[in-house]
Amino acid sequence: MSAPPVVDLPIEDERLAQDVSTGLAAVEKLLRSSVESEDAFVTEASKHLIEAGGKRFRTLMVLLAAQFGDPSAPGVVPGAVVIELTHLGSLYHDDVMDEARVRRGSPSANARWDNTVAILTGDYLFAQASDILADLGPELIRIQAQTFSRLVQGQIRETIGPKGDDDAVAHYISVLADKTGSLIAASGRFGALLSGAPADVEERLSRACEAIGVAWQLGDDLLDVASDSTESGKTPGTDLREGIRTLPVLYVLASDGSSRLGELLAGPVADEDVEEALRLLRAHPAMDQARAELTAWVDRARADLTGLPDIPAKDAFLALCDYVVERSG
Repeated sequence: MSAPPVVDLPIEDERLAQDVSTGLAAVEKLLRSSVESEDAFVTEASKHLIEAGGKRFRTLMVLLAAQFGDPSAPGVVPGAVVIELTHLGSLYHDDVMDEARVRRGSPSANARWDNTVAILTGDYLFAQASDILADLGPELIRIQAQTFSRLVQGQIRETIGPKGDDDAVAHYISVLADKTGSLIAASGRFGALLSGAPADVEERLSRACEAIGVAWQLGDDLLDVASDSTESGKTPGTDLREGIRTLPVLYVLASDGSSRLGELLAGPVADEDVEEALRLLRAHPAMDQARAELTAWVDRARADLTGLPDIPAKDAFLALCDYVVERSG
């Protein structure tokens, strides 16, 4: 089975490119077989988001991290599947909480069936991930448990929002680190551990991958404002319409809340006001502030990556850092 499309990351080293391609195909095959059930409906619901595609970004992190040890070690592919199943399971739950109707260009599971099916399917994916994880040893089980705890706590804190005296920006960044960065950090750690990479390499990869994950999400915040839909495939202003307070919005509200832009961003932006809000926000210093925050996280990643052994996978990680900055405009 061919691998799905992943991040548009050119890998110059031919051997590394082949290793990654082979690994992605192996992960995809095991990912699909891991959700097979004797109940045809369970299988159908579980494959719904797998077949909808996705970047397999976390799988790529596992495979690149494994290059610092033995990338052909038997636990690498199952470890990547555990990470991907955890991510996919969280998406089923996210769509219920967000009342989302579309995921990856297809109807979400809750839209196609109902909330109960979506929640239980997510739970089933978590169970299948645990089953695979049981064969990978207690250290991996502990890492997964700690990661899942961070992911859930991040989601809870996002749902509740900052307390009255909390810094809204700091709260937002910490939510991103827990909700998004934690699983990407685990991707790097899984790849390193399962391939037998040295402990110091494992720590560097975990920190770098978390920083890349936070930066990636901040890039999405910027793309929602700055992107051209014909180039990015995203509809500009989607987060504004939904009233999601992304980093640029938080910067505006903190410094310029009484302005016309601040008034527009105080809640969900009406369809007729989206163009005005986008125009004002694109010209606002908040965008440069958000880009600076993204760059700071990428610089954190680079600082850890610089200390890694000089192999093609290191160059690929550094190229990914460049890509994260470039995609945000």
